[in-house]
Amino acid sequence: MAFRLKLVPDETKFDFFKHQLITFWGSMVLMAVALVITFVMGLNLGIDFRGGTTIRAESSKEVDVGAWRSALQPLDLGDVVITQVYDPSFDADQHVAEIRIQAQDDEGSVSPQTVSAIDTAIKGVAPDVKFTATESVGPKVSGELIKTAILSVLAAAAAILIYIWLRFEWQFAVGAVLALLHDLLITVGVFSLFQIKFDLTIIAALLTILGYSINDTVVVFDRLRENLIKYKTMPLREVMNISVNETLSRTVMTSGTTLLALISMLVLGGDVIRGFVFAMTFGVLIGTYSSVFVAKNIVLMIGLNRTEKKDPAEEFFDKTTKAETK
Repeated sequence: MAFRLKLVPDETKFDFFKHQLITFWGSMVLMAVALVITFVMGLNLGIDFRGGTTIRAESSKEVDVGAWRSALQPLDLGDVVITQVYDPSFDADQHVAEIRIQAQDDEGSVSPQTVSAIDTAIKGVAPDVKFTATESVGPKVSGELIKTAILSVLAAAAAILIYIWLRFEWQFAVGAVLALLHDLLITVGVFSLFQIKFDLTIIAALLTILGYSINDTVVVFDRLRENLIKYKTMPLREVMNISVNETLSRTVMTSGTTLLALISMLVLGGDVIRGFVFAMTFGVLIGTYSSVFVAKNIVLMIGLNRTEKKDPAEEFFDKTTKAETK
């Protein structure tokens, strides 16, 4: 007899609107708090966005951050941040630190001579230190990267808005995009609160979160559209509840298996990808929540025109075909 793992029964009858005021205002408060935290505390921007140089150093002895900072002080490098890196995968005698140095005047990143001087200075207090990686980004490049990152997120949101509008109706598009905005704002707020390094890999994670979250939302919307045809006279609120209950098992299984892989990478993947994996893990959690409690609730608040009419996508392509044949 085949064994089938089920985290959720096939048929559930949860009322996802029972606490809709709590979930709605809870989401609004979280978004507002995330915005305030981001504006007040700012983001711990990585070298990608600030310009400068990051040097990864390894030593067999415990890193003495104070001694390292004192050794670098005579070099007059401006803003220097030394951060110890902890990872369970490191050996017992493996101690890692990141030295972040601000962009130097017109040169942008620090010169090889400056890196050599830093090496000499650090070896004065930690003779066995090794520089295992050096990354440099100029201020002009970092400014362009910020613009490109913002444009890429806006373009992705706009493309999703158009796709959902063509596939469903404009009310669904508004609900889906506002739910994505909810996911992004809260994720960025968490990064600001814990001052986790925010660089290009996190932008890649945010774009992946957009795709994951909208995929979950489209599954619920697809079932909702089918049920709107099936239950033509049933109140919209009840049709939405039925739709979410029918897709709940799929949603939980997909999110659960994705989280298993992400949590494994979060624990064992090392510090290099930790920021990216953390963003993905939090994004999957908040994206699952928003697809169940935010997107459809916004559609319910806006309301739907349930009179029969042609599919907007078919209508769009019919117009395009007629225009081409003229």
